[in-house]
Amino acid sequence: MGSKITIIGAGSVGSAIANDIVAMSLATEIVLIDINKQKAFGEATDIFQGTGFSNPTMVSAGDYPDAVGSSMVIITSGLARKPGQSRLELAQANVNILKSITPNIVKYCPDAIYIMVANPVDIMTYAFHKISGVPENHIIGSGTVLDTARLQVELAKDLDISPKNVHAHVYGEHGDSSFIPWSLANISNTPIDIYTSRIPHNDNIAFNGNYEELEHRIRESGAVVIQAKGATCFAVAFSVCHIIKAIQNGAGTSITISTMFNGEYGISDVCMSVLTIVDENGVRGKIISVLTDDEMAKLQNSADKLKEIIAGLEL
Repeated sequence: MGSKITIIGAGSVGSAIANDIVAMSLATEIVLIDINKQKAFGEATDIFQGTGFSNPTMVSAGDYPDAVGSSMVIITSGLARKPGQSRLELAQANVNILKSITPNIVKYCPDAIYIMVANPVDIMTYAFHKISGVPENHIIGSGTVLDTARLQVELAKDLDISPKNVHAHVYGEHGDSSFIPWSLANISNTPIDIYTSRIPHNDNIAFNGNYEELEHRIRESGAVVIQAKGATCFAVAFSVCHIIKAIQNGAGTSITISTMFNGEYGISDVCMSVLTIVDENGVRGKIISVLTDDEMAKLQNSADKLKEIIAGLEL
């Protein structure tokens, strides 16, 4: 499917996204923009030199005027999270970077769908809403799409089944207050808490039913990678490409992106993740699932934690 996509930020995440877009044939043109123009040139040239093995894709480094005509803009610019650092500790520094980027890119791409990837992604998505003037349905934070994928592959491994048969999702903040609404989780249309007793040949099942331990493992999985190699990039890139595909196919795909709340679940004026439908027009709307009282309290707690950070920001 032909389209032009601009990526702002040519660091490890931005360049990995660009490379995966080429590999998955999601665009016919990619523009990489970075304050470090030499780095953007090097990354773009390296990726472009491999396009002889894929569908034709023009990959180049550029500046904001070169983004004209982009159907999507992906923002990855910002300081990277350091080992031991929470995503929320990055907030003001990366919001300041976003404030310098936003008027420049929106000037040339007022009609694009924007995908926010820079952390803390919920705060950055909220800030972009407040400073950009871009329509609300065109603003998407990557949210807990990757957290959900981490959950699904870990459960699939423990349950000896394909991740595509695991229907469980991470809600709330992309961070420490995230949670899993287990009341909605099922494996192949079977409630997760009885799944292991309803299948044949369950000798390979490793899942012990300890939801709290699994939830902690998922929440900390990004930090584990950062501690080991200094950054996360490959799985992030896959998750962003999943969002791109969901937008491009136009069918209406439910994913746990970060979007603005306007009274859903009784929550307003904050961005975080619940299952939300996207299509070629961007955000179609949230799925209002029936949550338990405990899950509702966890969703509200996530909103409150994010609002505490927002209240201290200079937007």
